[in-house]
Amino acid sequence: MNDIDLLHSAETAIEQSCKLANTYFSTHFLMPSVSLNQRGKIAGSAHLQKNVIKLNKKLFIQNFEDFLYQVIPHEVAHIICYQKFGKVKPHGIEWQRIMRSLFNLDAHVTHKYNVADVGMQEFAYRCDCNKLIMLSTVRHNKVSRGKQRYRCQKCKTVLTCAD
Repeated sequence: MNDIDLLHSAETAIEQSCKLANTYFSTHFLMPSVSLNQRGKIAGSAHLQKNVIKLNKKLFIQNFEDFLYQVIPHEVAHIICYQKFGKVKPHGIEWQRIMRSLFNLDAHVTHKYNVADVGMQEFAYRCDCNKLIMLSTVRHNKVSRGKQRYRCQKCKTVLTCAD
């Protein structure tokens, strides 16, 4: 499936979700634009102030139907929630209500897609309890530049590169 077909399918699903929201709330929501440049293991993201939904092209192709009926409504729910309620918790009660009442979907926060071939390199880190923890390239680069430190959730010590 080419980019034009993917974008058209995504735009159609977004438009249907927005129409449903307009009817449900008796108002008019601004339809977000869509791009296929979401990177990493994330299926999609909603950029609230820019009114943009970013979708992971590779995961979209691999999980086409699920994207149309789960991922896109999930991201549209974030946009609708922001336009209706302002800044609230990303997966808070308002968003959950939109997912369940408007879209009749479970309010899942994350996906369970196979991300083995999305091309993300991971880096091994260790903590004091000697647990091996994998960090994404983005997180590894932040640590390398001294911009961020991550801690083990169990022992609370700062992670160090295992290399």
